[in-house]
Amino acid sequence: MGMTQSYLRVDNETLNNFIADSRRLEDIAFKQNNIDSENFLYLDKAWEGIFFLITGQSLAEAVEEEAPLLGILMGLTEIDPDQDMGYGPATYSTAEQTKEIYSAIKDLTKEELSANYNPNKMIEEGIYPDIWKDDENALEYLLDYFDDLKIFYKKAAENGEAMVMYLS
Repeated sequence: MGMTQSYLRVDNETLNNFIADSRRLEDIAFKQNNIDSENFLYLDKAWEGIFFLITGQSLAEAVEEEAPLLGILMGLTEIDPDQDMGYGPATYSTAEQTKEIYSAIKDLTKEELSANYNPNKMIEEGIYPDIWKDDENALEYLLDYFDDLKIFYKKAAENGEAMVMYLS
C-alpha cells in the first residue's frame, strides 16, 4: 500500500476539538465516507514528489525556515505527539498559515513545476515513491495531484479554514 498523504479542511472549532482530544480526529479521518467529502483530500503517494516539484528538494532536506512551503506537506504543529495516524502524528496549519501556503503556490503553473521534474535527481534524493524512471506518466501523476491540492488550499483559504494533514 505505501505511505499516502491525506488532508482535512476544518474550521477553528473543529481544529481545537482535535487538539483537545485527538481521538476525535481518528474518528473522522478513518471513516470510509471521507473519500466523498469535499473537506477531505487524498493525495495518494504523490506528496513528496509534489514537494520536490515546488521546492526542488526532498522533505528530508527541507528546514523549518522554508515555511510556508514546508507546511504544504506537514503543518508546523503536531495535534498530539503521542498519536500515530499510520506514519506519525497528524499536523496542522492554522487558517492564517493555510492562507500563506496558498499564496505561495497559487501562481505556480504546470510549466514551472514541469521544469523542476528531474527523475535522476529525484531517485538520487530518495523522493518517495521510487517511480520516477520507470513510469512514463509520473510527471502527469504529480501535476494532476498538485492541481487537486492547489484547489483544496484555495477553498480553505477562501473559507478561513485550517488544514490537518497526516501520512497513513
